[in-house]
Amino acid sequence: MRAEITRYVVENFMFGQGAELTENTSFLEKGILDSTGVLELVAHLESTYGIKVNDDELTPDNLDSVSSICLFLERKRAPSSPVPAP
Repeated sequence: MRAEITRYVVENFMFGQGAELTENTSFLEKGILDSTGVLELVAHLESTYGIKVNDDELTPDNLDSVSSICLFLERKRAPSSPVPAP
């Protein structure tokens, strides 16, 4: 997953020039993604990983680096705990 996300960011937002990209590089601090880029990234994540990103999840904590995206995807794809019956 990390390799796929890194490849996608490098190819689509860094035009193949991703030598300095690490899994903790901040996309916002480095100017890699703008608001349109975030929407493109979200569309890619939704179609590739079969998730739905809600508006309240569009935060740097979830989408500002390869590492944060991977953690976000792991949480989204984890099976929900069943709610115990009252």
